[in-house]
Amino acid sequence: MPASAAETAEPRLLHTINRLSYGLRPGELEQIKTLGIDRYLQAQLQPETIPENPTLLNQLNQLETLNKSPAQLYQDTRPQNSPGRRPTPAEQTAAREKENQILSQAITARLLRANSSNRQLQEVLTNFWFNHLNVFANKSLTTIWTGAYEQQAIRPHILGKFRQLLGATAHHPAMLFYLDNWQNSAPNPAGARGRFQGLNENYARELMELHTLGVDGGYSQTDVITLAKIFTGWGFPPRGRNGDQGREDYGFYFDPQRHDRSNKVFLGQTIPGGGMEEGEKALDILAKHPATARHISYKLAQYFVADEPPGSLVDRLAQNFLETDGDLGQLTATLIRSPEFNDPQFHQRKFKTPYEYVISVTRAVGVTAGNWQVLRGFLTQMGMPVYGCLTPDGYRQTQAAWLSPDAITRRINLATVFTGGRSPLSPENASTPVAVDVTRLANTLGNNFSSQTQATIAASPPNLRAALLLGSPEFMYR
Repeated sequence: MPASAAETAEPRLLHTINRLSYGLRPGELEQIKTLGIDRYLQAQLQPETIPENPTLLNQLNQLETLNKSPAQLYQDTRPQNSPGRRPTPAEQTAAREKENQILSQAITARLLRANSSNRQLQEVLTNFWFNHLNVFANKSLTTIWTGAYEQQAIRPHILGKFRQLLGATAHHPAMLFYLDNWQNSAPNPAGARGRFQGLNENYARELMELHTLGVDGGYSQTDVITLAKIFTGWGFPPRGRNGDQGREDYGFYFDPQRHDRSNKVFLGQTIPGGGMEEGEKALDILAKHPATARHISYKLAQYFVADEPPGSLVDRLAQNFLETDGDLGQLTATLIRSPEFNDPQFHQRKFKTPYEYVISVTRAVGVTAGNWQVLRGFLTQMGMPVYGCLTPDGYRQTQAAWLSPDAITRRINLATVFTGGRSPLSPENASTPVAVDVTRLANTLGNNFSSQTQATIAASPPNLRAALLLGSPEFMYR
């Protein structure tokens, strides 16, 4: 390591930053030192108190599809047809291009925020909760709705009540379409045709197994069937008219004609036959269930502390979840202020996912602008495209899922590209390339490198040293 590198940053400070953000940017460590770790934590837990990066806000404002409702996005991508007229090939092509633009802008927004937002914990939690309540972006209509799903159903609720988060996702057309609940109907309802003639259990099963209770949460197949009956009729407005029940701006519609109105017993509780309120009652039951408290607590502890989190921490978090009625802000605060979170044995033991690694590289080298869609290609090559997890259980967040010789090689190649002087995000007519300075990079990262890493870098050619820093074990882990 260059002799001019600054002293090593305090380990607890680096640990906190690396777990609650996507890594340090140039100059940021000194700012956080001045602020102090306690004030840093408090601010990150209240993101609305942190002034946002004006450059980021300007970049987001240029993404004109970002804040549109699912209903607007649907209308924007449907060729305007008169009765009996099919869209022309040109109209179909234009519609596909619009769909791709919507998804592309959603991905760009996600990457921009992760890289440049001052509200880093908000970005980390948005990624965590989206992954927990995953929607795959390449299943027909989810192409246009996944970005809106994150923007409207996930982001506003990451530090609110879990029940609100769960309800927002249950009503969103991206989730209704992805897990097929829009087809879920009572057997042979009046006037039903085609796919709307019976139960579809997909959403009901994943709602319990993945979103709430967990696979060992104590429910039965009978509960799955009952929950599917409860959610019959939750979907979209019938073709040709908007719904007047539910949230029209989300494109949500409850169809009473397709609802199973029988009395039901779900997880031991009686739910009288009625209408849409049955689903709300079921969400209430699931959100308050002790198994949900434990399942959510385990996943949060696994993400923020260790692949095999301490049972003491999971127990404490589950108790907090139940005592606060699922207040995610308080749950997150309890987690990051816990002795387990700050225990040195867990420092730098979480292997970064490809997404975390790529973003931490762009932050470390100080990237602020460019063609962010280039990162989309890198992440696809690494097996973790944004919004690209096909299965509803989301991407794995453990070392076993991502650590392999091929993965390490790809990461070092990426680091070499980013430190060589010409960022792959930069336009072709960018100014003369300037390689990343290894001393500046080491100082940015807090100089927490082992003697072995320092010796390896010192023995390497100068033009490779910065890349080796980003390929070191200390940087691969958070």
